[in-house]
Amino acid sequence: MPVRLVLSGGIGSGKSTAAAILAQFGATVFAADEFARRVLDVGARAAAAVIDRWPQVADGEAIDRAELGRLVFADPEQLAALEAITHPPTREALQQAISAAADSDLVVELPILRDWFDDWPIAVVDTPDELRMERAARRADRFDEQGLRAVMARQPSRAEWLLAADFVIDNRGSTADLTKECRRVWERVTNG
Repeated sequence: MPVRLVLSGGIGSGKSTAAAILAQFGATVFAADEFARRVLDVGARAAAAVIDRWPQVADGEAIDRAELGRLVFADPEQLAALEAITHPPTREALQQAISAAADSDLVVELPILRDWFDDWPIAVVDTPDELRMERAARRADRFDEQGLRAVMARQPSRAEWLLAADFVIDNRGSTADLTKECRRVWERVTNG
């Protein structure tokens, strides 16, 4: 039976790097964030609904995603409103991709704990909060430090991530260390 695994962890934890490593081991990886981006592409129904709700994020027919992020991550009600618009089509598109790849070993990179895959084991990429901040700040194309802290505040705490985990991938070290951690978890998942 093909492997099914949710890969999760907070911003800056290194889950995208871990996902790329798991892909090297043969997993088909779907990043939920990519599907979420697509539902906000020009012409998508969710994009139109977002512009109707937050006209200030309109950049012509496109959405200024950085501005949208600043608005919603600062306010739980705004974030909930955005999720109500974007999560259903994101989940639907993700489920279609999973169905199309049903015979493959699948990993879904999910940036927040959701009940979308109740029967799939969860591997959490664990990184101490300050190291997450440092790493996320290096590649912060969307958020400044205040914005990053706002995102982290809206995500589960490190303790909550660990409590939800069936497997923990320690990412305090180098990429080589992360590769070993991913291999350890992948071997456990694939060998049942």
